[in-house]
Amino acid sequence: MKRFHELSEAEILALAVSSEEEDSRIYQSFANRLRDDYPASARIFDEMAEEERGHRHLLLDLYKRKFGEELPYITRQDVRGFLKRRPIWLMEGLRIDAARRQAEIMEFEAAQFYAKAADRARDVDVRKLLGDLAEIERRHETRAGELEKSVVESAAYDEEKETSRRLFVLQVVQPGLAGLIDGSVSTLAPIFAAAFATGTSWDAFVVGLAASIGAGISMGLTEALSDDGEITGRGSPWLRGFVCGVMTAVGGLGHTLPYLITDFWTATTVALVVVVFELFAIAWTRWKYMETPFHSAIVQVVLGGLLVLATGVFIGSS
Repeated sequence: MKRFHELSEAEILALAVSSEEEDSRIYQSFANRLRDDYPASARIFDEMAEEERGHRHLLLDLYKRKFGEELPYITRQDVRGFLKRRPIWLMEGLRIDAARRQAEIMEFEAAQFYAKAADRARDVDVRKLLGDLAEIERRHETRAGELEKSVVESAAYDEEKETSRRLFVLQVVQPGLAGLIDGSVSTLAPIFAAAFATGTSWDAFVVGLAASIGAGISMGLTEALSDDGEITGRGSPWLRGFVCGVMTAVGGLGHTLPYLITDFWTATTVALVVVVFELFAIAWTRWKYMETPFHSAIVQVVLGGLLVLATGVFIGSS
């Protein structure tokens, strides 16, 4: 896997071509899925898909003039931290607000990529085209915001406020939610296995504390190393890693702290109540902020979490 600064100008153009191809397919998928219920928004997505195809043609024409007919094979997955797309367009019952938010993030990240690429380009024609595309993608951020106005009446967004909000979501909210979900679910089995194996609150608390902190360290490092933020605009990897790690630990500590209660069964009852609250809160959060259909969130989080909990109780009691 290459880093962005290791790419040649030919590879940058080839990467931009494949990126525009994928983005045009995503926008076309949005349009097709939303056409029956939101025809105005679907038309905007049709236009955005067509414009992405136009960008692809510009990039291909420039590549042919500069580097010939053979395009190097390079994809998003081959470059560390490159623009990764969440496959919400595959979901049944795609929500208009989910599609709109995804479009805003896609255009924001594309503008960041082209701006970074233009700064590195030394060929005048390559630098000019990449710079022009960066400006076009920045204007598209505002256009993506029009998708909400096609559904509900609203005042015009303040551009700076919206940019700050998107950065906050990318750099803090998303890694924080991912950590909270992982910490809440992954620590259930070891905590309740220890509780029912020993029958003492203190032992369960010690195991829960270790599991929560250990999961926090692991998730924090994973998030920090997954994306350096150079292209996507997601900010410092260490800030994201810190947020993700802290929220992972918090998710595990939620049902660990009740075991500070000396009486074992009282502590266990309180911990179980906390777990049920956590699982439903996580399911709601996934539906509200991560574009997961509510019934899928319930099945994935609540049912999955209860199975993990039951596994811990079973192993600890055996």
